[in-house]
Amino acid sequence: MVDRNLIREFQVDDEELNAALGGELGDWINEESEQMDRVYDETSSPFDVNEIVQGKVLSVEGDEVLVDIGYKSEGMVPLYEWADDEEQPKVGETIEVLLEEIEDDFGLVLLSKRKADRQKDWNWVVGRYDEGNTIIGMVVRKIKGGLLVNIGESLSSTGARGVNVFLPASQVDIRRPSDIGDFVGNEIECMILKIDDARKNIVVSRRRLIEEQRAEMKRKLLEELEENQIRTGVVKNIADFGAFVDLGGIDGLLHITDMSWGRINHPSEMVKIDDEIEVMILNIDREKEKIALGLKQKFPSPWENVDTKYPVGDRVTGEVVNVMTYGAFVKLEDGIEGLVHISEMSWTRRLNHPNEMVSIGQEVEVVVLGINTDKQEISLGMKQTQPNPWDNVTEKYPEGKSVNGVVRNLTNYGAFIELEEGVDGLLHVSDMSWTRKISHASEMLKKGDEIQCVVVSVDEERKRIALGLKQMGDDPWEARIPDQYQPGSIVKGNVTKITNFGVFVELEEELEGLLHVSELTGGDEEKSVEDVVNVGDEIEVKILRVDTGDRKIGLSMKLDAEIEPETASGSGGGSDASKELKGGMGDSSGPLFSMAPARTEEEAAPAEEAPVEEATASAEEAPSAEEEAPAASNEESEEKPEAE
Repeated sequence: MVDRNLIREFQVDDEELNAALGGELGDWINEESEQMDRVYDETSSPFDVNEIVQGKVLSVEGDEVLVDIGYKSEGMVPLYEWADDEEQPKVGETIEVLLEEIEDDFGLVLLSKRKADRQKDWNWVVGRYDEGNTIIGMVVRKIKGGLLVNIGESLSSTGARGVNVFLPASQVDIRRPSDIGDFVGNEIECMILKIDDARKNIVVSRRRLIEEQRAEMKRKLLEELEENQIRTGVVKNIADFGAFVDLGGIDGLLHITDMSWGRINHPSEMVKIDDEIEVMILNIDREKEKIALGLKQKFPSPWENVDTKYPVGDRVTGEVVNVMTYGAFVKLEDGIEGLVHISEMSWTRRLNHPNEMVSIGQEVEVVVLGINTDKQEISLGMKQTQPNPWDNVTEKYPEGKSVNGVVRNLTNYGAFIELEEGVDGLLHVSDMSWTRKISHASEMLKKGDEIQCVVVSVDEERKRIALGLKQMGDDPWEARIPDQYQPGSIVKGNVTKITNFGVFVELEEELEGLLHVSELTGGDEEKSVEDVVNVGDEIEVKILRVDTGDRKIGLSMKLDAEIEPETASGSGGGSDASKELKGGMGDSSGPLFSMAPARTEEEAAPAEEAPVEEATASAEEAPSAEEEAPAASNEESEEKPEAE
């Protein structure tokens, strides 16, 4: 019998063989070979590619294992397809292999033991499990996008046996772990999401299984939970506002405010991830499946009987634990803090921020000012531990007393004078001078000046003291000015200011009189004030009127007029029959001068023939006393008879 496999191995074709053996011999050989093939085909069973068949190990030589599967040719299996931890093949042993190809170019049968094992494992898995079933697997290694998990009849940590399936990283856990590589080498339980039989791929999820298990546990747990129950849980996550605690199927929120009766800055000061803690159920929202937990509620509240422990007015010591722009929080004991408002820190110092007085960690003495047990608030004061400088201030600074002080601040309405630390008085601009008109305190004083003044009034309840500087001397309007500037006298003065209603003339330092426009231009409407005088001019004027009540002096440039002075407005007016003469003051306090009693018709006749000029100024032209110095009268003067 001719071994055609051997002939093919040496690559001898039929024509060369016929030429070597002769035509008849070649024909005989062909007939014999075909007859033997028919006999072999009749006695052997049919073989299909990618089918698992049984074979006997004929030999193990080098890296190859020769296996007889009952086909006309033997098959070869690489030795490396047996794992190191697997029993090596032995001659005569029956094994299962996958028929990859019936005959290759050399007539050999290609076999694979590894593929046969995988096919058997695949068949075992798909025959027992469907999508949605739960299966246990061994995490083999970390790959791109997830983990490789080995499942099957017998698990392999190397993945040599069983079926390697894909577990995406997003499906490893409910909260994605920091490193999924920590699962390598561990057995895990997961759910089959998808089976692709054509590509022999399986995708599994551990997260889906956990979610379904937790959903069932959550349902049962919600039925069992009641408010005020004490439950044990595991801290799963920590945020700035609190910690999430797994109660065994459902998470509850342990808020930072419910962790301790005392002050904590972050939940990590109280709990750590994976800590097992006991908590109290505070509230359950079964519809939204939300649970509020408490840790401090397991212990008595320190606010119970707080008004007994810290009665109002009691002096206690505490530690500053926080400083804000509006005040400082002082811890009296764990869980009890009070607020010292910035206004309650000092009697004397004016603070821009509480850190000018206190700092965190500082021990301070305070007085309990008030307690609100409902809101759990305590008002504290630091300045109350020191004497109040405003106590008995009326006795220390009685009205009329001369005091010394330092100018601390200047404003447009006055100056604040510090009499002692924490006690200031206001020196109003109207109390700085008897005669001078002051628009801003800086015209008289400078910050830091040490001055002497008089206490005008004291309001101890409102903590206010009114001071006076002009009260240090006599009021010149009471005697000196009326005596020195009597109506009808002629004086010299300097023009200091020109207005539309007249001219202000400085008679002496800090003393001015008003020269009304009617007493300046002589009633000539074509003339303006500037045509007659200018600022800085020295002029002679006649005193028309001295009003001690309103502290005004009326002037006139008509020096030759003969008039009789009238008593000042403060001492009574003239007779009703007397005629009024306008003279430099636009108010309704009365006439500046009274004329002599009316003459007879014969005496008055010449006057009618030669009347003097009238003074014609209206009240609208002059400002009020609050706006400027004295204004002209709003009444027109009558004709003045000439002297015969």
